[in-house]
Amino acid sequence: MTAYAASTGDLTAAPSASEFKSEVELLDADDDGDENKERGNWGSKMDFVLSCLGYAVGLGNVWRFPYLAYRNGGGAFLVPYVIMLAFAGLPLFLLEVAFGQYCSSGPITCWRSVPIMRGIGYGQIFVGAYVAIYYNVIITYTIYYFFASFARVLPWVGCHHDFNTLYCSDLYQVCVDAGGIVTFNGTCVQLSSLSNSELGAYNITKNFGGYNTTGYSDPLEKDRVSASEEYWKYSVLHESPNMNEQNGVVWGLALSLLAAWILIFFCLIKGIKSSGKVVYFTATFPYLVLVILLIRGLTLPGYEKGIKFFVTPDFKQIGNAQVWLDAAVQIFYSLSAASGGLVTLSSYNKFKNDCYFDSLFVAVANCCTSVFAGFVIFSIIGFMAHELGKEVDEVVDAGFGLAFIAYPAAVARMPVPTIWSLLFFFMLLTLGLDSQFTIMENVVTAIVDEFPDQLRKRKVWVMLTASVIGYILGLTCVTTTGPYWVALLDSYGAGFPYLVYALMETVAIAWLYGVKRFVNDVRVMIGDKYVNHPTFFWWPICWCALTPALMTFVLMFNFINWSEPEYNGPFPPWARGIGWMVTLSGIIWIPLNAIWEVYSAPGNIIDRLRVAANPSELWGPALQRFRNEAAEVHKLNGTTMGGRVLLPSTKNQPASRPSNGFNVPVKSVKYNPRPSNGFNVPQDNPYPDNGRTNPGFDSPMA
Repeated sequence: MTAYAASTGDLTAAPSASEFKSEVELLDADDDGDENKERGNWGSKMDFVLSCLGYAVGLGNVWRFPYLAYRNGGGAFLVPYVIMLAFAGLPLFLLEVAFGQYCSSGPITCWRSVPIMRGIGYGQIFVGAYVAIYYNVIITYTIYYFFASFARVLPWVGCHHDFNTLYCSDLYQVCVDAGGIVTFNGTCVQLSSLSNSELGAYNITKNFGGYNTTGYSDPLEKDRVSASEEYWKYSVLHESPNMNEQNGVVWGLALSLLAAWILIFFCLIKGIKSSGKVVYFTATFPYLVLVILLIRGLTLPGYEKGIKFFVTPDFKQIGNAQVWLDAAVQIFYSLSAASGGLVTLSSYNKFKNDCYFDSLFVAVANCCTSVFAGFVIFSIIGFMAHELGKEVDEVVDAGFGLAFIAYPAAVARMPVPTIWSLLFFFMLLTLGLDSQFTIMENVVTAIVDEFPDQLRKRKVWVMLTASVIGYILGLTCVTTTGPYWVALLDSYGAGFPYLVYALMETVAIAWLYGVKRFVNDVRVMIGDKYVNHPTFFWWPICWCALTPALMTFVLMFNFINWSEPEYNGPFPPWARGIGWMVTLSGIIWIPLNAIWEVYSAPGNIIDRLRVAANPSELWGPALQRFRNEAAEVHKLNGTTMGGRVLLPSTKNQPASRPSNGFNVPVKSVKYNPRPSNGFNVPQDNPYPDNGRTNPGFDSPMA
C-alpha cells in the first residue's frame, strides 16, 4: 500500500501482495474445497457445465423446435437459426455467465455494477416465481403420465373408457368393422336394422344381398378427436369448457404436484451441492433416451416420410420476416437467456473458471440437441402418419399437443408400448427437473444474497418456504380450469418481460457499465490469451450494437403483430386483466428502481444520475485477493474496477487494516456504503474510480 493511501485513508489504491498476505491466506481455500467459504462453489467444473446444459436443454428442445423447423422451411430454418445463435444467443449467454462468475452474486445483487438497472433483477425474480409455479405443473403432467404408463394396456388406448365421448375417433372404425354405421346422433347401428329410406339417407344401397357403403362417410368426421386427446382433456385435466366454470381441484394432479415439489425440494436441499450431483443423471439421461428412441424410430415403417418433412429445405421461407422472428425467439428461450438463471449458476463458479469455453460449449450443445431431437420426433411422427394413412402435416403438433397427445398415440401403436411410454415420459421428467432446479435456485439465491447475514445459514428453510408457497399457489393450476391458468401464465408472464430484460442487460453492461471495462473483467478471469485473440472482438461488437439492435427488432415486431393469447378461444376480460398485471409486475421494477436510485442519491440531478449509473463501492469480485488482481488488471488496460478495492471488514476478514510496513498502526477508516458524494474520496476529485476519463456516462468503448 502506498504511503499516500495509508495516510489519507484512500482505499481505491491497490495494495501489494506482501501487505495483504495474511488476509489473503485467511480467504484462500484448498484447491479441492470451496473458494468462497460463505456462498460455496460447485463441487467440480462438470457440476456447472451439466447444470447449465440441463437448464438450457429443456422441454422446448423436444416439443417446440422440431415443429418450428417444419413450419418455417424445414432444413432452410437452420440458416436463420444459426445466424440468430451467433448474433443473439451466444453473446447473451456469454455475457450472463461471465457477469455472474465475476461478481459471485445473484440476479439482484449483481446490479451493484449499475444500480440504476437493479430493477432487472427484481423483475427476473418475480417472473421466475411465476414460471416456477406453472413449470412444475408441467412436470406434474409428466409424473402423472409416467405412473399411468405402468399398465398392460395404456389408458389412452381405445374409446371404451368412462371419459370417452361419442366423438372419439376409434368408435367409427370399431362400428364399421362390426358391420354397422355411425348415425347422425353418434350411435352405432347395424345395417340390417335400417329401412331402405334410412339407408338412403346415409348414401347406402343394398347390393346382391349385401350393402354398398362406398358413398357412406362418417357424419361426425369433422368433430372427431383421438382417444389420446380425450384422455388428456377429460381424464387427466378434467378440463372445463371455459375459464369461468371452475369445478374444484383434480386430486390426482394435486398429488402429482405434491410429489413434484417434494422431489424439487430434496434435490435442492443442499443447494448446488446436491443439485450439482443430481444433474449427472438428469442432464445426461435424456440423451440416452433420445438415442434409443431414434434407433427405434428408424426401424418403424414411414419414418422416412417424417424426416423428409423435417429436413427438406424451402428456401423461399427465408425471405419471410416471421421465420427470422421465430428463429430469434427460439434461440432466446432455448438458451434460457435473460431469466437470471445463468447469472445464478455461474455465480457459484470459482473465479478463474474458463467461462468462455463453458458458454460456447453449452450454447452450441443446446442447439445441436434441438436438431437431434427433431430427427427423433419426426421419425415417430412419420410412423404415426403411416399408421393413420394421413400426411405428416395432419398429425404434427407442438407443445402439449405433441408431448401428451400425438406422442402417446404414436407409442400406443408400437410393439411393447409400455416400455416406450415409460422411457419417453421419464425423459420429459428429467428435462423438466433440470430447468426447475435452476428456476428455484435462481429465486432463492436472489433472496438469500439480499439478506446474507439473516438467511445464508437458513437457506434450506428459505427453499422449504418457497416450495410450500409454490405448491399452494400451484393448486390453482391443477383445478378443472388449471390448463387455462398455465396458458395464461406462460403467455403473459414468461414472454415479453424476458425480451425487455435481454435488451436492458446489453444496454446496461455495454453502455452504462462500459464494454471495455466488462472485457477487462473477463480478462481478469480467463487471461489475455482469449481476450486478445482477434475473434474475441466479435463479442463487444454484439454487446454494443448487434444484439441490442436485434432484440429491439424482436420487441417491435412482437408489439406490432401482437394478438391476445388464447386457450380454447379468447380468455375472458378479467383473465386478460390478470395476465397484463402479471406482465406489468415483471417490468414495472425497472422504472421504479431507477426512480428510487436517483431519488436516494446525493447532489443535484446530474450528480444523482452519475451515482446511480456508476458501480457501487461493493461492486467487484467477492474475494479480496481477486479484487486486488482486478484492480491491477484494469489499471494496466486503461479502466478501473468500479468498486472499492478493499472490502469493508467482515466477520471473515480482519476488522482493522493491515500494517503499513513501518510498524505504525494505519488510521482506521470508517466504511460508509453510500458516502455523501457517491464515492468515498475527497470532494475535489469526485470521480477517480468510475472507469472513465471524464465524469460522464460511459461510452461503450471507454
